[in-house]
Amino acid sequence: MADVIFNPMDPAFVADPYPTYRQLRAADPVHRSPMGFWVLTRYDDVVAALRDPRLAKEAIAAFVAARFGAPVPITGFSMLDRDPPDHTRLRSLVSKAFTPRVVEGLRPRIQQIVDGLLARAREQGSMDLIEEFAYPIPVNVICEMLGVPVEDHERFKGWSLDIARGLDSILLPPDSDVPKRSAASRTALADYFRELIAKRRASPRADLLSGLIAAEEAGDKLSEHELLATCILLLVAGHETTVNLIGNGTLALLRHPDQLRRLRENPGLIGTAVEELLRFDGPVQRTARIPSEDVVIDGRTIAKGEMVMPFIGAADRDPAQFVDPDRLDIGRTDNRHIAFGWGIHFCLGAPLARVEGQIAINTLVQRLPKLALATEAPEFRQSLTLRGLKSLPVRF
Repeated sequence: MADVIFNPMDPAFVADPYPTYRQLRAADPVHRSPMGFWVLTRYDDVVAALRDPRLAKEAIAAFVAARFGAPVPITGFSMLDRDPPDHTRLRSLVSKAFTPRVVEGLRPRIQQIVDGLLARAREQGSMDLIEEFAYPIPVNVICEMLGVPVEDHERFKGWSLDIARGLDSILLPPDSDVPKRSAASRTALADYFRELIAKRRASPRADLLSGLIAAEEAGDKLSEHELLATCILLLVAGHETTVNLIGNGTLALLRHPDQLRRLRENPGLIGTAVEELLRFDGPVQRTARIPSEDVVIDGRTIAKGEMVMPFIGAADRDPAQFVDPDRLDIGRTDNRHIAFGWGIHFCLGAPLARVEGQIAINTLVQRLPKLALATEAPEFRQSLTLRGLKSLPVRF
């Protein structure tokens, strides 16, 4: 057990965490890190942890605040950080906007956005796939759904990155400034939404923001702080992870030319292809829980109040669940991956992310037959929670 070193700060781990996951799964699947938390890497253990009501989310914010002296967000907590019954109430308010039926109705608009971006790129013959393609697609879509002016995306882009980086707070040294920067950006985004909410109160529209304001005005469904926290979550989560799905997925295909050719020749495979790309190199690598009582996993006792980290990225490469898990197979059918989580916190935006990924990747592959990497070593963002590229230069 002592031979396995889990160091999520190691640049080699950031570039490719999967060899480390493999070692941990084999030698120490319920791993007590010297950094002060437990690491789960087997599929069955991760799924069990995500389903276990004793492993809670609300205590995490207090854990971070105690460790860093960072304030609890002025907006309060979103549904992502809440346990039932508050989680259930908040999720029910927005779930209707993300049903598969509603999302299917967005297909023509998503295709239109993708077509416009590719038309612009084809004139240049090269692009940064993240900045010029993967980022604008989900940002445009979530802004239009929520009722946020798309032209404001440059204002909130930096805030969004800081908030996303703040997800790593519990893994960082206590002197890190990341939690405070994240809190400051959350406050700035809350101020932005306050302005927008005031405009929508005066002049409601047929958008998600106006619907949430109506729920807040009804009195018992949504407090003002919850309204702000929900807006921030929908805007940030509504694009951050989908950018990574498109970026990581395209990189995986370019590194596996046989699978790229297979998709090009069989565009009908795009459904299973996106599921496999999610499994193979998913946008969210880990989550966290804190037990409300002592919990035993594989014979090891995790005490009440200790941090548990189920690693989704590790579970999705577990050979006990997936045949030949390190092989990319876009036709894989027995693919119960957990890239969108499991249980009550299963990703609300999963139907939207799937459709955006399918349209973006399939259109890219079909329209640009000479698509190729313009760098041998694309750089991943320094994040331990979200796995995504800083940039991905491609030529065609």
